[in-house]
Amino acid sequence: MPPTRPAPMLQRLVALYFRLLEVVLVACLGAMLVMVLGNVILRYGFNSGITVSEELSRFLFIWLTYLGAVIGLHRHTHLGVDTLVRKLPLLGRKLCYGVSHALMLLCCALFFIGTWRQHDINMDSAAPVTGLAMEWVFGVAYISAGSMMVIIAANLWRLLTGRLPESELIDVAESDEQEVIERLHDGSAAVPAAGGRP
Repeated sequence: MPPTRPAPMLQRLVALYFRLLEVVLVACLGAMLVMVLGNVILRYGFNSGITVSEELSRFLFIWLTYLGAVIGLHRHTHLGVDTLVRKLPLLGRKLCYGVSHALMLLCCALFFIGTWRQHDINMDSAAPVTGLAMEWVFGVAYISAGSMMVIIAANLWRLLTGRLPESELIDVAESDEQEVIERLHDGSAAVPAAGGRP
């Protein structure tokens, strides 16, 4: 069965969701920059500081990391070792893809369930400086694990129904060096001169 694309409405909703995540990432990064830089300037220039800066920056970094992982999974930009998988026949690559995605789905489900079970404890635990309930920090796992479960389940469904293109069976990003090596091998890039000689 040839690969099929999702309905245009679904594509728009998915694109909108990931655009929203990107906006949240930019907001987190901007807030971290303002707080950390502002704290440094106030501390060394005015012998003062923003009391909540360190704690809030740490919390925003947690959100930045977990939401960034979702976008990385969606874009297939996570680094990985694919030396063995690339040498396998098509059936072996499909099997490895299925097993690895099933394990990732299990890990994300455990992560989500663990966060759910800790919910009440985290709601009753307050951050020492801001007094913020820690669930507002650890609750990012609901978004992160939940989103990743949907992405992984969709990929597994495409694999099982034969709609996953062969090009997506290697589900990791290549390093810059590997891309250059492959381009040189394909003849699509010029070989750099060694020591200034052609």
